[in-house]
Amino acid sequence: MSIQHDNTPGELVPVSEGVYAWLQPDGTWWINNAGLVVGEERALLVDTCTTERRTRRLLDAADEARGDKPLTHAVNTHHHGDHTFGNSLLPESTCLVGHARMRAGFLVDRTLESFPPFWSPRPDFGGLRRRAPDVTFESQLTVHLGGRDVQLVHPGFTAHTDGDVVAWVPDVRALFVGDLLFPGHTPMIMAGEPSGAIRSLDWMASFEADKVVPGHGPVLDAGQLGAVLADHERYYRFVLAEARRGVAAGMPPLEVARTTDLGEFKDLLDPERFVLNVHSAYGELTGATVDRFAALADCVAWLGAPIHTKA
Repeated sequence: MSIQHDNTPGELVPVSEGVYAWLQPDGTWWINNAGLVVGEERALLVDTCTTERRTRRLLDAADEARGDKPLTHAVNTHHHGDHTFGNSLLPESTCLVGHARMRAGFLVDRTLESFPPFWSPRPDFGGLRRRAPDVTFESQLTVHLGGRDVQLVHPGFTAHTDGDVVAWVPDVRALFVGDLLFPGHTPMIMAGEPSGAIRSLDWMASFEADKVVPGHGPVLDAGQLGAVLADHERYYRFVLAEARRGVAAGMPPLEVARTTDLGEFKDLLDPERFVLNVHSAYGELTGATVDRFAALADCVAWLGAPIHTKA
């Protein structure tokens, strides 16, 4: 039985015993998944949400599901605001954990304080303030919840970002992967690298999970995961091939995007992310630093309008 609140844009869905996914349709820009893991003595939250309204509804549902188990820990899977801006609504006693590079990226990203003009309408963030992780790690950290461990693991390379973390619950073989996967959506690697995103696919498969909770899109079981990983690999290789075409011809990324047929990927949600991903691929191929604002400006130019958001 799922836990749902009136007028909520999300639903807390059981994944395994004591493990839940917070799913927010339709998972497009600024609308993410999160999660909850409950042990015998305490509980851990996986990510928060973009706005005060959405995060409070997540926390209300998590409070109901965890009962008398205190929320002692939370983890951010990466630094992007749809997974982190609600951090300040966590109880002060909750220890917030993230990768060291996630924390660094979060502290320099000023999107919450000065929202850029590339999305419309602007999300109503509410009364949020910036809260960075209290504890960081480099490779792996285990949180003991009483009768259940949650292993927080960094892949060892840049993929979606340089500070990606998965949360692995080994006793039920459940894996929260953040934005390393976007089933049904166009993946985004503007802050990452295509080659690392490809490497991350085999890395995630190596956990041999029974259930996988992505950062956006539906929960996957073991039988669905292989096809989703294959879809992501084809997409990333497509991005790299188009970027190589552009670099060889001396084309700017926007011209590459405008002269590319998205083919099998055209019906994925948020296809405009292709523009951002080409910028990332150019950075990897040429060694140039990706200019986030220039990439987003090209994305808006490709669309002919601001990026629509429902957050």
